[in-house]
Amino acid sequence: MAPRLVQAPISLVFSQASVNKELFEREYHQLSESDDNAINQWLKLAKAKGETSDTDPVLLNLIVELHNKIDALEMFLKDETPVRVSLTVEAHIDSIGFEHFNLSDELLDERMEYYGRIEMPVHPKRDVGVFFVAESKTLAKITRIHDRDEKEWGSYMTSRERVLIREAREKKQ
Repeated sequence: MAPRLVQAPISLVFSQASVNKELFEREYHQLSESDDNAINQWLKLAKAKGETSDTDPVLLNLIVELHNKIDALEMFLKDETPVRVSLTVEAHIDSIGFEHFNLSDELLDERMEYYGRIEMPVHPKRDVGVFFVAESKTLAKITRIHDRDEKEWGSYMTSRERVLIREAREKKQ
C-alpha cells in the first residue's frame, strides 16, 4: 500500500548510514539538543517553576527567538559556524507523509539505511536529523526522528495539506 503524501518542497542532505554510523549518531543527538542553549534552558526552568504563567506566551517566544537570532548574528560576525558532519548527497524532497518522504530524483538504493539532515521550513528554521530506509529509488521511510521533530514534521505536513486543499478550492471557484 502506497503511503499518503502531500507536496512539500524541502531540502535534504544525506549519506549511507554505514559510512560512519557512530559520527552520524552523535550528530543526530546533538541536533536534538541544539535548542538547549542558555536562554532556552532558562525558559524551560522558568516554565517548570510556573514563573511564566502571567506572561504572554507568544511574546515570550518571540523575545527568546530574538535572543537566538542575536546569538546567530554574533556567530556569523565572528565567522563561527556550527560543526556539521559532511554528508555526500544533496537532494530535494518533493512530497512528504507522516512516516515517508519522496525525493524528486532517483538517488536511493532499495533497503539501504541512510542518515540525513532535513532543513525544516518552519519557524525557527533548523536542521532535523533523521535515519531512513529506502523503499524505492525515490521513496524513503523515516525510521528514527526525535519526538519534538516528529511533531513538527507532522504539523508541517498537515499545514501543507491544508494549503493544497485551499488552493484546489480556489481553482474550482
